[in-house]
Amino acid sequence: MERRRLGSSRPPKRKDAIDLDDVIYGLHAVEEAIVGGEALRKLYIGDERKRDPALKRLLELANETGVSVRFENRMFFSQFPYRAHQSVVAFGVPFEYVTLEETIAARKPGTGLFVVLDHITDPHNAGAIIRSAECAGATAIVMPERRAAGVNATVRKASAGATAHVPIARVSNIAGAIRTLKKAGIWAAGAAGDAGSTDYTRADFTGDIAIVIGAEGDGISPVVRKECDYLVKIPMYGEVNSLNASVAAGILLFEARRQRIAKA
Repeated sequence: MERRRLGSSRPPKRKDAIDLDDVIYGLHAVEEAIVGGEALRKLYIGDERKRDPALKRLLELANETGVSVRFENRMFFSQFPYRAHQSVVAFGVPFEYVTLEETIAARKPGTGLFVVLDHITDPHNAGAIIRSAECAGATAIVMPERRAAGVNATVRKASAGATAHVPIARVSNIAGAIRTLKKAGIWAAGAAGDAGSTDYTRADFTGDIAIVIGAEGDGISPVVRKECDYLVKIPMYGEVNSLNASVAAGILLFEARRQRIAKA
């Protein structure tokens, strides 16, 4: 993997070179990473925030978990390609993905709620979907290894720290992953706006289910669509005929949660 070194107001040693995917930025995202047990190599905070009461809990967490803290000037933070870092940046270790088989084995039969991302490329969308999935109590996220956003700094930030709390599996082939889920007794429901799709409020999201979310613009690919047991749609009432992928995912996930609560 190509690694890119970030400059510093204090020239880093060669061993400090870091992949940008290992960066977590923003107060809330870093706090959640620590609370979630993610290993952090170092935490950088802006000099101007040394006495900021909003950082009290973060500094306490860093002290309790043994995370090294360094205060840096504005020049250091200006070298990051993120505008919303809030002068709070942590260097972590590469994100630890789980295997699809591990997520299947870990579920409680009959209650599995999986979210399959069919080549979501926008990291903000990917992060927002992961956030909604965690909030809805999803079992796991499944995403492809190629031509899609992985768990990088932007995804962690957009997820508001949810990447630290929900298992995420990365697979080589989404269609193959859906087949594996189905062999384990997990139904696959694809989000699509087709006229023949079932209204999402009438679809059955109880039991073991995987909700498949398609790519921005193109939606679910034809090969993945064929693997879905059924397709569901969210009716549109305005002039725009589709929703943002993360919004659609949130609606479907909480409909699934609503149905599960009603059935309990």
